[in-house]
Amino acid sequence: MQRVAVVGSGPSGIYAAQALVTHPLLPDVRVHVLDRLPCPYGLVRYGVAPDHEKIKSLQQSLRAVLEHDRVTFVGNVPVGGDGVPPGRLGQLYQAVVYCVGAATDRSLGVPGEELPGSHSATDFVSWYSAHPDAAARRFVLRARSAVVIGVGNVAVDVARILARGAEELRPTDVPEHALGALAGSRVRAIHLTGRRGPSQARFTTKELRELGGLPGARIAVDPAELVRDPAYAGTAPGSPPLPAMVRRNLDVLRGWATDAPAAGPPPPRTIGLRFYLRPVELLERRGRVSGVRFARTEPDGGGGVRDTGTFEEIEAQLVLRAVGYRGLPLPGLPFDPVRGTVPHLAGRVLRDGVPSPGEYVAGWIKRGPTGVIGSNRSCAKETVASLAEDAPLLAGRRWAPDPVAALRAYGLRPVEWDGWLSIERAEAALGRSLGRGPVKIPDWPGLLDAARGDGPA
Repeated sequence: MQRVAVVGSGPSGIYAAQALVTHPLLPDVRVHVLDRLPCPYGLVRYGVAPDHEKIKSLQQSLRAVLEHDRVTFVGNVPVGGDGVPPGRLGQLYQAVVYCVGAATDRSLGVPGEELPGSHSATDFVSWYSAHPDAAARRFVLRARSAVVIGVGNVAVDVARILARGAEELRPTDVPEHALGALAGSRVRAIHLTGRRGPSQARFTTKELRELGGLPGARIAVDPAELVRDPAYAGTAPGSPPLPAMVRRNLDVLRGWATDAPAAGPPPPRTIGLRFYLRPVELLERRGRVSGVRFARTEPDGGGGVRDTGTFEEIEAQLVLRAVGYRGLPLPGLPFDPVRGTVPHLAGRVLRDGVPSPGEYVAGWIKRGPTGVIGSNRSCAKETVASLAEDAPLLAGRRWAPDPVAALRAYGLRPVEWDGWLSIERAEAALGRSLGRGPVKIPDWPGLLDAARGDGPA
């Protein structure tokens, strides 16, 4: 085994590269980590909230893998669609591991979902994270009230960013255009809503507690919605044990539900956590979203919920939908539209139920959008173990002596590691010019100019 391509430079792709160069049966393997963006790190760069500096510091360990002497980063290389087809990629490398993630949001499937003012949470995250695909997007933060549909960590992240003051985010790498928009935000009420009970919410206790630590924000929880949850009774002394995180979450929510409002002037913003509300329609006024109509739900006794036949409307001029991710088909690869994944056997891509020699998957496109960042490590190891087992069969496959040159001949303009380092220097220079730390370049032309050394100095 001589040459392997890994498509995707997020955690799953970089962990796959690490597993390849450390596998005892692959001592001579050379790995090219390809990405359609000129920047590595995937969701760690473009999905982790800017105020989560500890998680963002994971870039340093990912960087060490990309600086390994048998690993090469090759950015600005789209695969499928208008980029290089998987079939062509398979002619350049002996094996290809696809780690392309889950690239889109699930839809609500309700009337009004596409109204102006209604956005996927991923679009909002990409905007404040300076993803170049989001450079042209605009978020109207003149809204007085915002509804976030979903009660996972992404929902908590976007609510927290809406509630933070711009000066709190100024020390982060938030792009200047987003910082300016957040500084002018008029959002005063933020509603996080879930169709099930608090014990079934997907946020972690750490994320939840961060909401309570926001200066200038008050947290509101309806005690009646806590009591409706069957698990809530399980927090009483002598009750059967609950999962530790569920118990901690309920304890935090109970504290907020019983806290009396502090004396003095009201805080600038209120974050309300609401449960047992299923969105059925986004309401319209003057061509924009004006609120969300919810069906009220209740526990059905079997772990799910049922509608009660009653409804509630919450005013909102901004709606952010955070109900999960979904994989998209990559032209040239098989795809399971029900699961949103590539069919596989222990990471081996299946075509018509049969393993396809030299094609592998890892990460969310393999298993669906589940787990945390660290889950990608064991997922990648399983895939690489399959590849290593197949190595004798793949040894006879032809591969290009210089795949990067072949990609250039195909019409692409790869950005290699030196180009990425040039982007880093340009972002540091941009931050200095603004009196800040490094600030992300938010657009394609700016990133590609910086990769060529034409950015801020």
